[in-house]
Amino acid sequence: MARIGVIGGGAFGTAMACVVRRSGHDTVIWAREPEVASAINRDSVNPVFLPGIRLAPGIQATNDIAAAAAGADFLLLAPPAQHMRAVTGQLRSHFKSGTPVVTCSKGVERGTCALMAQIIAEILPGAPVAVLSGPSFAHDIAVDRPVGVTLACADRAVGERLAQAIGTPRFRTYLSDDVTGALIGGVLKNVIAIACGVALGKKLGESTRATLFARGLAEMARLGVAMGARLETFLGLCGAGDLSLSCNSASSRNTSLGIALGEGRKLQDILRERVTVQEGVHSAESVAELARRHDVDMPIVRAVDRVLNHGADLDEAIAQLLTHPYHLDWITGA
Repeated sequence: MARIGVIGGGAFGTAMACVVRRSGHDTVIWAREPEVASAINRDSVNPVFLPGIRLAPGIQATNDIAAAAAGADFLLLAPPAQHMRAVTGQLRSHFKSGTPVVTCSKGVERGTCALMAQIIAEILPGAPVAVLSGPSFAHDIAVDRPVGVTLACADRAVGERLAQAIGTPRFRTYLSDDVTGALIGGVLKNVIAIACGVALGKKLGESTRATLFARGLAEMARLGVAMGARLETFLGLCGAGDLSLSCNSASSRNTSLGIALGEGRKLQDILRERVTVQEGVHSAESVAELARRHDVDMPIVRAVDRVLNHGADLDEAIAQLLTHPYHLDWITGA
């Protein structure tokens, strides 16, 4: 049995606490909100971020990040991506060098365009870093439905140890050493899901959504390969798998946001009503910037970024996307 600290009491962090607790590990989850920690300790529920779900018994919750990190054999980090730097900064003085850290957050830091593993390596030097990514809604994980994910770690021995500790017969961990690929897949699926949601909201049809899915996968792969990832990574769970789940389900936070935009609602009005974070909104601008830095043409990402962050008219953005030149090569073309 290991002692595992889960940093982040949102939906996904809570769901992952259920996974590792079911495996028999001593599990402590840090939640920023006092009411979340109290509800987990008192009633084994998280009414704010996972309402209506009974959590695995025995999970301990705290508002003290030092208590969650103390004595941990490894840490699962699941804060919103834009808070990763602040949260790891809080952890730094309580972190034991050499403790493996698994990031579950899917996003790119605004301003720096840093990926989550880069932030962790910067703030927590000496930490072996792994990435957990794949088609996995928090609700499905929490209620113990069968799920498969990629666990990417450059150090194979550490990765194997983490995969064994986290994985269960119903939470399948498939090992990879392509950390960059796993990170890029998790980021891009959120942005492309917004585009697919817009297609649904505008009633453009399932064929349009399928086209956006396939061309979005191409954009994902082109950027990933340009940043050093392997092409085959994007054909697996953390690429096509995660993209498929997000783009084909209205339960996806990013897809549902896109649907609302397509129906004519304003972005700020949509966000004001929501407790949870839509990572694609925050990542679109940074992904567009990464595309510029690496000279990768990403017309879907560019269109989403223009609509979300630069005031572009939605119908005009769609029209420009439909007039983009044809190319043959799905990796290097547009």
